[in-house]
Amino acid sequence: MNKPSIPKGTRDFGPVEMAKRNYIFNTIRSVYELYGFQQIETPAQETLATLMGKYGEEGDKLLFKILNSGDYLNKIDDQELTERNTLRLASKICEKGLRYDLTVPFARYVVMHREELQLPFKRYQVQPVWRADRPQKGRYREFYQFDGDVVGSDSLLNEVELMQIVDTVFTRFGVRVQIKINNRKILTGIAEVIGAADKIVDITVAIDKLDKIGIDNVNQELREDGLSEEQIQKLQPIIMLEGTNEEKLNTIAEVLKDSETGLKGVEESRYILSFLTSLKNEIQLDLTLARGLSYYTGAIFEVKALDTPMGSISGGGRYDNLTGIFGMPGLSGVGISFGVDRIYDVLNALDLYPKDSLQTTQVLFINFGEKETAYCLPIINKVRAQGIRAEIYPDSAKMKKQMSYANAKQIPFVALAGENEMQASKITLKNMETGDQQMLSPEELIAKLS
Repeated sequence: MNKPSIPKGTRDFGPVEMAKRNYIFNTIRSVYELYGFQQIETPAQETLATLMGKYGEEGDKLLFKILNSGDYLNKIDDQELTERNTLRLASKICEKGLRYDLTVPFARYVVMHREELQLPFKRYQVQPVWRADRPQKGRYREFYQFDGDVVGSDSLLNEVELMQIVDTVFTRFGVRVQIKINNRKILTGIAEVIGAADKIVDITVAIDKLDKIGIDNVNQELREDGLSEEQIQKLQPIIMLEGTNEEKLNTIAEVLKDSETGLKGVEESRYILSFLTSLKNEIQLDLTLARGLSYYTGAIFEVKALDTPMGSISGGGRYDNLTGIFGMPGLSGVGISFGVDRIYDVLNALDLYPKDSLQTTQVLFINFGEKETAYCLPIINKVRAQGIRAEIYPDSAKMKKQMSYANAKQIPFVALAGENEMQASKITLKNMETGDQQMLSPEELIAKLS
């Protein structure tokens, strides 16, 4: 008989992992709610009409498609079968697919529920998404996204609050992060000013390597990308950008003085940063940040953990036309996404899970037999009524077996009631860490465990 297995790129989460993941989910959720965000959920499956063409050609290939139920081949003729054109066949035998991210389903949700939504609409959503990617370390085919978006408002206060949310979340986790911020309009302005609008991606990729390869090599790479000496000269103050956020903005404003778009980006960044001077974590203007350029239209953010190498653990930005793909133009929004799996790894690496977030049962009642159980059950009810997590061992097994059960589950206290305790209307509480024992009344027991 074959041993059971799970599909490549998926994972089981045991009780300890779930306790850690729930700590992450609950922390982020509570911070979103502090800022007035409300939770929604959308179905795991969407119609392919909703999903296809929204993620580029590469994304379309990575969609998990679902076979139609019933006799899905009955409308396919033999010729189509022998041609084996996978994409065309899939379009006829699959009408649905698993969602690839939370953004496109959110856009669909907004368009479908436009009438009952109060704008601006602040939503958060935490659900799994699926991608038919090649599984590798840190990349899965099924993983969770935790997104927050504000749609229906152009105000930059939304950007400010999202950065405060990021700052609060990582402060609560005890993780030191660096928040990087940039603006798509600044990047567009740079390309405009040097007359290389089509080269903006090449430029940011090259500038991003400054720390690793030095200024001469960056300039050489720009030459290889087809930029003229004059264009490279104009880029020097941008590549060598230094100083405080304020000083950087002044330098950029000088370089971009002839670009209306670029100056608007400088203004937006100045406004956002002016409200974020009291963050616990460092926020830095970084012109090499160029997340998903086709998608974002304004501010862009990325968050990196400082004390462990882990790439980006959160990111997002402003987009102008979320719902345009569904024929409802003009709805601007701004959003962030927390990388739950990476945050999980960061908290593990830095050992930052609070002890009480991982504890399950607080007290185990030992089972000595029927008479003792009958004595213990009403006490357990009182204990649970006070919100103390308690269980009784279901069988009157050997004491050693019950104690090793408590140890394996890391239960900190064990309660015992034998002849002596029952006569005195008391219960003995044993601290599993120190070995100390005390005979207590049920009320004292509850006080002790609270």
